Amino acid sequence: METRLRTATLADASAINAIHNHYVRTCTCTWQTEPETDENRVQWLKGRGPAHPVIVAEIGQEVVGWGSLSSYNTRKGWSGTVEDSVFLHHGHQGKGLGKLLLADLVRRAEALGYHSILARISGEQLASLRLHESLGFVRSGLLPRVGHKFGQDLDCAYLLKSLRKP
Repeated sequence: METRLRTATLADASAINAIHNHYVRTCTCTWQTEPETDENRVQWLKGRGPAHPVIVAEIGQEVVGWGSLSSYNTRKGWSGTVEDSVFLHHGHQGKGLGKLLLADLVRRAEALGYHSILARISGEQLASLRLHESLGFVRSGLLPRVGHKFGQDLDCAYLLKSLRKP
């Protein structure tokens, strides 16, 4: 079946939440430690706008992944920079869906006039690091042992994709 990308709707909140909460419970790719409620996910989606889109990847009628662009910092001087998030249903990893979602987010960021996209990735998440690097993100910093989850200290890798030519 073909994968279709589209803008998320409120009806997708539960599927987005289920995908994310799987990683909250099982993985260090998010440092969130408590699962999110569907109600909070609905409110999160309601708080989004055209400048900070949420997209979903759908196969048939099933949401199998999602991605978003978020404000990196609320101070005006950061307004040209966004942060990306990409999460896949755990049964659909390794099939190119992450690259499809991230490439679409990059295109959207360019169309919206942003000049850079930041990714904050847990240092041991090699697949996520490689995914971002495959689309031109450059490792731009490492904050050692700033996170903690599942009894382990975690590094935060910063990756940057510049969208404007100097």
